[in-house]
Amino acid sequence: MEILNEIIAKVDAMKDDLIKQRRDIHRHPETGWTEFRTASLVAEKLSSYGYEVLVGEKAVKKDAMMGLPSDEALRNAQKRAVSEGANPDLVEKMTGGLTGVVGIFHFAKPGPVVALRCDMDCNDVTETSDEKHFPNQQGFSSTHEKEMHACGHDGHTTVGLAVAKILSEMKDELAGTFKIIFQPAEEGVRGAHAMAENGVVDDVDYLLGAHFGFKMKHTGDIACDVTGFLATTKFDAAFTGKPAHAGAAPEEGRNALLAAACAALNLHAIPRHSAGVSRINVGKLIAGSGRNVVGDKALIQLETRGSTTEINKFMEDEAARILNAAAAMYGVDVEIKKVGGAAGGSNSPELAAFLKDKAKEIGIFKNIVGECDFGASEDFSYFMEKVQSHGGQAAYMMVGAELAAGHHDSHFNFDETALAHSAKMMCYSLSQLLTSKK
Repeated sequence: MEILNEIIAKVDAMKDDLIKQRRDIHRHPETGWTEFRTASLVAEKLSSYGYEVLVGEKAVKKDAMMGLPSDEALRNAQKRAVSEGANPDLVEKMTGGLTGVVGIFHFAKPGPVVALRCDMDCNDVTETSDEKHFPNQQGFSSTHEKEMHACGHDGHTTVGLAVAKILSEMKDELAGTFKIIFQPAEEGVRGAHAMAENGVVDDVDYLLGAHFGFKMKHTGDIACDVTGFLATTKFDAAFTGKPAHAGAAPEEGRNALLAAACAALNLHAIPRHSAGVSRINVGKLIAGSGRNVVGDKALIQLETRGSTTEINKFMEDEAARILNAAAAMYGVDVEIKKVGGAAGGSNSPELAAFLKDKAKEIGIFKNIVGECDFGASEDFSYFMEKVQSHGGQAAYMMVGAELAAGHHDSHFNFDETALAHSAKMMCYSLSQLLTSKK
């Protein structure tokens, strides 16, 4: 229990710093692939703690990136980050949205490779101006229009930095190698794939991740056995036809609007899979040019989901078949672009049981729940799938926090007490995995 007492004391001593750090990140939110300030801050702190730090193409595989903003948006985000205090040399290395960061720390004795993943990006949400909103009362609400930490990733990044610092101070007490992965673009499930494909978890024996709130909406609750990550794929399908006068020469046109409408209806007619949960949704359809013009362009934004990667692949293949068939039927072209995705999966049972035991030993959690179905998608699952595929173990936790509003809501805020709870849980669990006995 000596290590546990040491960790509790260290976290308690930094409670004010945790809150200060979280509020600074909350004030400067950055959406997926534009986390230049946040990533620069993370890289500098990790370096100061003695970590080997990987940034740019050493952390992210460029050709595996999905759903990138425009070049102009990326350049503007870089300039803004530097104006808000980011290290310009680090920001330059992240040009093109390469905002992932990996910290590596080797302990005195040999042992396993243990990793923690933290996400950094915010949501495309404008934070409420309601004077009752806690961040407004305390002066740390978003300074960026249409960008807000409405999902708790500011807290995840803050906890990750605290864990990195504390574990680095225990170099002679622990064994093995610790990797901490700060991931961009979790929203839209875009970022993990490009880091996983770069091999950042290929040597990992144990991987942890966590989220504030979600199904654990009370401070003091924790779920260690999270199951049912839905695999998902996000697509943009752009149809291109030929415009024509709808009255004078309709036969000269090729109707992309009708092709997209046909596709939208038939996408929802894909049979559901007998082996497990399957989903499809056309979330947005934009089409046409004018009332008297044969619609020459259309855009569908859609997603597929499945309880396993294989079921989602079935939905994905069927969706592509229907999109191409609809285009062929109306004599138009279609370009299908993958803009996001995540794998299916569940926690490794042995590691989940281990985490439950650690949660009990810490003594700060009032409610340690049993198996908890995630029932949604999170691209932590790409890392999870990679680690489990080579015989490693991975687990994702939900750390309870009172919420002012639901995730992705402009009124979102979480109880900052949960920062210390998560830091203690992560530090202690990781310390017990970083041992030559494992």
